[in-house]
Amino acid sequence: MLEFLICSLFTILPDYLFRRFRQGKRFGKEITVFSVWFELRYGITTCLLLTVMVITTVFYFHPTTSNVILAFRTVTILPQTGGRVAEIFVEMDEVVEAGAPIFRMEDDTQRAAVEAARAGLAQVEASLAVAEQDRRAAEGAVAQATGQRDEVQDELDTKSELLARNSNVVSEREIETLTNNLAAAQGALGTAQAQLDAVTTRITTLIPAQQRAAEAQLAEAEVQLARTIIRAGVTGRIEQFSLREGDFVSNLLRPAGILVPSDAGRVRAQAGFPQLAASVIKPGMVAEMSCATKPFTIIPMVVVAVQDVIAGGQIRPGDQLADVQNAGAPGTILVSLEPLYSNGLDGVPPGSRCVANAYTTTHEALQGDVGLLRAIGLHAVEATGAVHAAILRIHTILFPVEALVISGH
Repeated sequence: MLEFLICSLFTILPDYLFRRFRQGKRFGKEITVFSVWFELRYGITTCLLLTVMVITTVFYFHPTTSNVILAFRTVTILPQTGGRVAEIFVEMDEVVEAGAPIFRMEDDTQRAAVEAARAGLAQVEASLAVAEQDRRAAEGAVAQATGQRDEVQDELDTKSELLARNSNVVSEREIETLTNNLAAAQGALGTAQAQLDAVTTRITTLIPAQQRAAEAQLAEAEVQLARTIIRAGVTGRIEQFSLREGDFVSNLLRPAGILVPSDAGRVRAQAGFPQLAASVIKPGMVAEMSCATKPFTIIPMVVVAVQDVIAGGQIRPGDQLADVQNAGAPGTILVSLEPLYSNGLDGVPPGSRCVANAYTTTHEALQGDVGLLRAIGLHAVEATGAVHAAILRIHTILFPVEALVISGH
């Protein structure tokens, strides 16, 4: 309609002014719809064709969409296990930093588990001290058995030498007795050494393993105790938080509230452009956006990413074959927009619905060696972006009037 009105300014309006004030013809008498059409039939037809061409060029090379949203994701405040609330540290609408405590659950069981784990660790450490005493006793037993064996060995060697000299002082019976005593002493030494090895193994292997297990059990108990304090995972604002002491919360049935991250929806916007614009929209294109939450404001944007798949074609495997004709809406091209200037989205709440235009630029193409007709066409394509920019600004100005006065919202 705007394009047709602009074209009319150069065709129908000058003809009416000439006939009315120059020729003195009267509206409804000499000037009628038929007379205007008869006199300007070629011009009006040309104007209509040019209007169609302009509209097609504008909306193809400079696509627009009203499906723009500053999407964001909230963080649900949930405990890892169910339980009753013992203490609350925050209030609704309060801004919390990442890691700040939100509320504490009853922790009697977890504290008892921590104390039991600490007692188990202390018991293992005490067993290590006892094992050290046992090792010193085993070392003493080994030394005593070694001395007894050496004493029997010396006596046996002495009497064996005397018997070899044909002395009547030593009998063969004494040699046999000493030999048996030596074997018994050797056995006692082996037993003492085995006891020492067992104590050493217990100190170097068994007790350290028990100590590590006790430390792991203590760490697990402390982790379970720490989980009773629910903390903020990110910096944000607490919403829908009506928790009271004594309430029961669960990670499956009853969440405690919602945490809205501070940077949620304030970095980029997501726009769904028609599929016809798939070959036009590219990363780096300049765009403009207007939001109802920030009236009378045009926000310069830039295209930073274009999703290479269309969500409307997504299917899920099932027990029936998918029929294409039963698919839903065709779907749109998902485009991510970021503000061209820093703090460009200030004052635009996350979740706002907006309208956006993307503008095709032919500056780089014009830098090359192009023909005259192509250069004129490229200039025309870029120049028609001003028409779409004007439409967006008219929409931005009229939207509050339409919403507040006409619609009555």
